[in-house]
Amino acid sequence: MATSSSRGVSRVLEKLDKSLKNGDYYEAHQMYRTVCFRYLGQERYKELKDMLYQGSVLFLDSDQKTSGTDLGLLLIDVLNKSKEQDCILWSPKLSIIFSKIGTDNDTERDAFLAQAVKWSAQGTSHGHPLLHQHIAKIYWDEQNYVQARHHYIHSQDGKGCAELLIEFHLTKGYKYETDLFIAQTVLQLLCLRNRITANQTFTTYTENHPRIKKTGPPFLLPLLNFIWFLLQAIESKKIQTFAVLCEQYRNSIKRDPCYVKYLDKIAQIFFGLKPQEEKKPGGIFGNLIESFLGGLEDDSDDENSSAAQASTSRKLIENTELD
Repeated sequence: MATSSSRGVSRVLEKLDKSLKNGDYYEAHQMYRTVCFRYLGQERYKELKDMLYQGSVLFLDSDQKTSGTDLGLLLIDVLNKSKEQDCILWSPKLSIIFSKIGTDNDTERDAFLAQAVKWSAQGTSHGHPLLHQHIAKIYWDEQNYVQARHHYIHSQDGKGCAELLIEFHLTKGYKYETDLFIAQTVLQLLCLRNRITANQTFTTYTENHPRIKKTGPPFLLPLLNFIWFLLQAIESKKIQTFAVLCEQYRNSIKRDPCYVKYLDKIAQIFFGLKPQEEKKPGGIFGNLIESFLGGLEDDSDDENSSAAQASTSRKLIENTELD
């Protein structure tokens, strides 16, 4: 029975090769699906995964976007069915397929990416960092800075993230947002418990951004000093330092309403404080933090009042999941 099945697959493969040579892509696509079905039945996963990857790339290079994407989705389905866990091997390959699908096929491309990230997550929340890193670089090459930043947030490439942010700010941002771009990113990374990447991103950004004078820390921009001190407080786990920082830099923190939400979550993650709505009066730091959080809603003629304008950095949150 197995021999008969193998002969059947061989005949299909011969037809597949002939269809490809003749440029009959529709017929070739059907042959790929036929072989896929038979290989699945035989649990010949390694051969099948290689075949689907090569077929997807071949179709995409031949401008057969729909067929190429379909084989890419079949590949992810086989990765799931075979319980493949080698993200180091397959993340670059899935990224190549993603890149070749191209920007003219957003619906198909988004569907492929969603499935690729879901496979790479393997029980985690956001997908494998290596896949996000590859996808971020592709979006960056396409100058899609918002999506590139979103995927860098979920990678562990702080250096690449910082370099992207510098180009993003210089290309699309306002001059007064120099510190806002890095502050929001670092706070979001900390909310994702990614302290090491947050430190690497901040250091690379402040050392390489042409509009930040290389004299810090301390920096000329107060918000940069707050972020630097915050990273030190998290490293030392000193809740007193965190409380004083929030009080002393309240004017800088007011520049973006999102910062309070981020800091509340950071306080929970790194300092063991309760969520803001659950905090009770009293306690050694309760009143101070409560006062700080409540005081942020007061009006202020703080420096950089122009931040009341719609800022580029604030819009970045729309594509970043932090839960």
